[in-house]
Amino acid sequence: MTTLEIKTEIQKVIDNFPEAVLEDVLQYLKQVQTANFKNVETSIHLGQILREDKLLLEKLAQ
Repeated sequence: MTTLEIKTEIQKVIDNFPEAVLEDVLQYLKQVQTANFKNVETSIHLGQILREDKLLLEKLAQ
């Protein structure tokens, strides 16, 4: 996907958000913008691990 395509898809999703959610999204985007790349990359990887291993993590938590 090109950068323009990604931005277009993001805009389509954002257009359907209620106003209260938009404020949270804006704050999150501002945090990402000011964070250094290493922290953002680590957060992305952690999110991916949590999504992929959700069932395993739930079993371990019991």
